Amino acid sequence: MDDFWVFGYGSLMWNPGFPFEERQRARLFGYRRALCIRSNHYRGTEERPGLVLGLERGGSCLGVAFRVKASGRKPVLDYLRERELVTNVYKERLIMVSLEDGRRLNALTYVADPCHPQYVGGLEVDDAASIIRNAEGSSGPNSDYVFNTVEHLKAIGIRDVLLEKIAAHVEDDAGAK
Repeated sequence: MDDFWVFGYGSLMWNPGFPFEERQRARLFGYRRALCIRSNHYRGTEERPGLVLGLERGGSCLGVAFRVKASGRKPVLDYLRERELVTNVYKERLIMVSLEDGRRLNALTYVADPCHPQYVGGLEVDDAASIIRNAEGSSGPNSDYVFNTVEHLKAIGIRDVLLEKIAAHVEDDAGAK
């Protein structure tokens, strides 16, 4: 059995939680990073859900790919499935990515299921900011999740203009209160 690759587009990029042999920036085509998943536990509640990241169709996404030893396949898959498939709002997929060094290969990733009740795609910046500003869950305020994500992305040299715009709206609106 060969080594395999995992593509991260959110917290997995800076907090993978599993051992890996190699890490490279990578681009996944056909999906984009979006705040499109309602969080009713970690970053919100049933009454006031927050928003967390998912991959939704269209565009491309710059993230990080991790090469995992073949011998680590089962424990890493078990870990990722426990982490990502809690409510089945994500679907596990093998998708072609382009590594920074020019290689193209299949990587395991988790994409948003647009048929799942937690999926909420196509939100305008103001609508997303309003949801985020008013949500808090067991892991803290939804705004902290968004600000932390933007900062971590910048730290590894990835800019996400839409996410930054939403974060700026959350921050501006919070300052206006």
